[in-house]
Amino acid sequence: MDRCHYAPGPMDSLRQSPSPCSSRPSSPRTPPMERFGPVGIEAVLDQLKIKAMKTGFEFNIMVVGQSGLGKSTMVNTLFKSKVWKSPMPSLEMPTPQTLELHSVSHVIEEKGLKLKLTVTDTPGFGDQINNDKCWDPVLGYINQQYEQYLQEELLITRQRHIPDTRVHCCVYFVPPTGHCLRPLDIEFLQRLCRTVNVVPVIARADSLTIEEREAFRSRIQQNLKTHCIDVYPQKCFDEDINDSILNSKIREQIPFAVVGADQEHLVNGRCVLGRKTKWGIIEVENIAHCEFLLLRDLLIRSHLQDLKDITHNVHYENYRVIRLNESHQLPRGPGWVNLAPASPGQLTSPGCLKVRRRAQKDSKDDEC
Repeated sequence: MDRCHYAPGPMDSLRQSPSPCSSRPSSPRTPPMERFGPVGIEAVLDQLKIKAMKTGFEFNIMVVGQSGLGKSTMVNTLFKSKVWKSPMPSLEMPTPQTLELHSVSHVIEEKGLKLKLTVTDTPGFGDQINNDKCWDPVLGYINQQYEQYLQEELLITRQRHIPDTRVHCCVYFVPPTGHCLRPLDIEFLQRLCRTVNVVPVIARADSLTIEEREAFRSRIQQNLKTHCIDVYPQKCFDEDINDSILNSKIREQIPFAVVGADQEHLVNGRCVLGRKTKWGIIEVENIAHCEFLLLRDLLIRSHLQDLKDITHNVHYENYRVIRLNESHQLPRGPGWVNLAPASPGQLTSPGCLKVRRRAQKDSKDDEC
């Protein structure tokens, strides 16, 4: 894969800007200990870096939208690599009758750090006359990855590193109609935001003027608020003042108006990624032309790990709780933990009684 050179993005200045609260306040129950000198705690960061360089990272992204909105081109532009090769459209190629999900995985290496990237495309979404329940295959795929991860966790002898195929982010491409969200968009986003991190973008933004783009963004934001669609970054997950300041600026600009291009052109003596038209060249990495840089910084440079954390701690945890409440329906077989309801003898065993008494004590403390 091609190696890319990191350049400071628009969000880097926000990350480095001082804040009234640069770190989390210490808990009142654990006051800071008086120290007589350094002990080398900062070396833990070097240890984590060395381990990360060895193991690498996994990042799984899904792109959803109608055909012709530039999903494949956008993915290639994001990672500056030929991640996805879409077939050239032709008159002989029939329109898919059902929604089919295709996934492709690549390993991208940059400065010794390896990233296993998995991209899932959804060709056929919204292309039919009757799009009733066209979201079921997408939601089914996302839940299937949760189920696969859960089953690996339930094994008595499980792998040291469970392969993570869960979808960490879904980029939803909104057609540049210039009006508002369609009923299909609203219905799909309402269902999707409960299961996965959703980042909506205005596709092919070069077909709109700047004034049309801003008016379209305002109407979409109003639609999201009216229909209680909570897209990423969710306000309820801001951990401190720094996160709140940064994410508030991002939420004001969502959905990003983006343009994708995987061809370079010569502009003023330098090669830039862009789309060539009769009126000039639309530079993809020029913030005055489109907001692709904001999308790239959000997905890769500033919030990649946060997307993975929310997927694991919130969306997957919600799925896990629901499935464990239905534990009697889980498949059984060699190497599986029996999650069937415990027998009366097990409930009265000394170990369980201790747990029950401790739980009763905790509930009484909470009531007090």
